[in-house]
Amino acid sequence: MDELKRTTVTEDPPNRESPLGILLKDLTPAELFYIRSNFSVPQLVPEHRIDVCGAVDNALSFDLEELRSMESRDVTVTFECAGNARLSMVPVPKGTAWGWGAVSTARFTGVPLRQILGPAGVAETAIEVAFRGADRGSLRGETIAFERSLPLDVALQDDVLVAWKMNGEPLPLENGAPVRVVVPRWYGVASVKWLERIAVLEQPLDAHFQTERYVYVKDPFEADQTPVTAMRVRSLIASPADGARLAPEELSIEGSAWSGSGAVTAVNISCDGGNTWVEAELGEGDGFGLARRWRLAWTPPGPGRYRLLSRATDAAGHQQPLEPIWNELGYGNNLAHRIEVEVA
Repeated sequence: MDELKRTTVTEDPPNRESPLGILLKDLTPAELFYIRSNFSVPQLVPEHRIDVCGAVDNALSFDLEELRSMESRDVTVTFECAGNARLSMVPVPKGTAWGWGAVSTARFTGVPLRQILGPAGVAETAIEVAFRGADRGSLRGETIAFERSLPLDVALQDDVLVAWKMNGEPLPLENGAPVRVVVPRWYGVASVKWLERIAVLEQPLDAHFQTERYVYVKDPFEADQTPVTAMRVRSLIASPADGARLAPEELSIEGSAWSGSGAVTAVNISCDGGNTWVEAELGEGDGFGLARRWRLAWTPPGPGRYRLLSRATDAAGHQQPLEPIWNELGYGNNLAHRIEVEVA
C-alpha cells in the first residue's frame, strides 16, 4: 500500500485520482479515495444543521447528534466521477482533466433518506428530492451553491443514505464531512457532499449543476441536456500497471468492473491490442453498483511490447465501446481500458 499514491489533478478546488492498484482491495482507504470538488472545500461548524423543506407536511431541521441517534445502516458502494477518462476522448473536452482514476469504493454508514422524509410527510404532488451542499462559488458574477436532485422513486430506495461515516470512521472533510448523500449505482455527482438542505420538489430542479453541467450534450445515446444518472458499464485493469516491465513468465491480469444499469455478466481481455479476446474469471458479487473483481492468467508469447485491453458487459446488454464516446462536456466515456506493458 505504501507505493500507492493519489494523483493531483487540481489543487484548488481539490481534485485527486486514486491509484488503479487500489481496485484490488475491497475498500479504498480514506487517504487514497478519489476527491472531486467543484468549489473550494467549505469549513462547517460543529453546530451544523440539515434542513428538510419544500413539498412536505412538516418542515424539519436536525443537527448531527440527532442524525446519529436515528437507526442507521451500512452500504458499500463504488463511486465514479462522471468525467472519469475524459482525457481519452478525442478531442479532449473542456473540464477537469481526469485520467482513469476517478473511482473508489467505500462502506458508508448513515440513515436511509426515506427514514428522514417519512416524518416530514412527502406531498402527493412531489416528483423530486433536491440536495444542496455548503460548497459555493462564483459563476457569471453570482454566488451559487452546489445542488443536484433525484427522482422521488430513486430518493426513496432503501440504500440511498444521509451518511456521516466512511469505512467505519468519520467522513474526511474533502469527502463531504460532516454529512453527505450516498446514491449507489449513480455517478458520484448525485452524492452531494457537505449536505445542508434537503428539499422536496413539485417541479424539476432548475440549478446550474442539474441543467447546465453534468448533463449530456451531443452524446450519441442521450438527448441534449439529459442529466447524467446511472454509471455506464466499465472495467479497469489494476495490475499490471501501465508501462510495467514484465518477466517472460505466467502472470495475472487483474482488475474490477461495475455498472449502474445491471450486473456485470462478462469481462473480456485482449493481450494483442484488440485483435483477439479471452473471457476473464469473475469474482464474487455482481458488479451492480459495487465493483466486482476479475482475473485472467496470461503467459506472454515472447519479448516485446503488448497492449492489454479490458471490456465489460452488463445484464442490460451494455458493453464498453472500443472507441471513446465523445460528448461536449466529457461525461460517461466508458471506453475499454487499455494499457501497454513491456516483456523483457
